[in-house]
Amino acid sequence: MIKGIGIDMVELSRIDKIITTKSSFIKRVLTVEEYAIFQKLPHKRQVEFLAGRFACKEAFSKAWGTGIGNVGLQDIEILKEENGAPKVTKSPHQGKVFVSISHTDTFAVAQIILEDE
Repeated sequence: MIKGIGIDMVELSRIDKIITTKSSFIKRVLTVEEYAIFQKLPHKRQVEFLAGRFACKEAFSKAWGTGIGNVGLQDIEILKEENGAPKVTKSPHQGKVFVSISHTDTFAVAQIILEDE
C-alpha cells in the first residue's frame, strides 16, 4: 500500500551559485557517502548530483508528510544500484522507497514513493 508520494524540482543555476558561494550547504545536504561521490565529479555533474539529491530529500519529506525539519537532510541517503539507478539507502521509512531523478539543462526533478510492506 502506498503511504506517500512526493515530488520536487530544483533549478540547476541556483545550485551552481550555492556550490560556489555557500559550500557549507553541500555538507548539510549530502551524507558522507554522497559527498565522497560528489567530490569525484566534474563541476557540471556536481551541480546535477547535488540538485538531484536535494530534490530527492525534499520529495521524501513531502511523501513522509512532514517537510524538511521533522526529517533531516542527513536522515536520507541516495546512492546507486549496480546498474546506476538511484536507490534510497537510508531513511526513516521502514517500508519500500522508490526514487526517480531526472535532469534537463536547467532543472533537476525527483519523485519518491513510499510503500508500506
